[in-house]
Amino acid sequence: MGLGLLIAIILGVPIGILMGRSRRFREVSNSPFQLLRMISPLAWTPLAVVVFATWNQSIIFLIAIASLWPVAFATAGGLAKVDPAWFKVARNLGAKPWHMLTKIILPAISFDVFTGIRLALGVAWIVLVPAEYLGVTSGLGYSIEDARETLSYDHLTAIVLVIGALGYILDSSCVLLIKRFSWHHAES
Repeated sequence: MGLGLLIAIILGVPIGILMGRSRRFREVSNSPFQLLRMISPLAWTPLAVVVFATWNQSIIFLIAIASLWPVAFATAGGLAKVDPAWFKVARNLGAKPWHMLTKIILPAISFDVFTGIRLALGVAWIVLVPAEYLGVTSGLGYSIEDARETLSYDHLTAIVLVIGALGYILDSSCVLLIKRFSWHHAES
């Protein structure tokens, strides 16, 4: 799950910045991105199984494709809220594109990016369990399938509770990271 989420962040933040900064890119990419975003991540399963060599690579792809959109659109939304005067002032003071990115854009959108990552983590967590039905021999999805097939409903119930507890811990960790690394002081 971590690798799929990392891929989504590495791709989603630059895509979101492009959508937020370039009106032309936003106009050209909006319809295709909205179309891709609306496809259920699990609908990509047959394609993932054909394209990728291993089950794990397929699962990573499913998690990445599911997590990409919350990161990209939250990043673009955060950038849309940045006052355009900040960019004019920075250009007037001789800021280079790298300075604009590191001194204005990233600090200004950090809260939105982290919030997008939090949403992406939730989506990834939801996609992980059914994706692990894909023939792997370990993991939460495998454990649920195994408990169901062996009629071990006590184990099934325990696994469901573990999934909820782990998801809650992951989400709470994201909230702490948002509070720690975002310059916004608003409650999440």
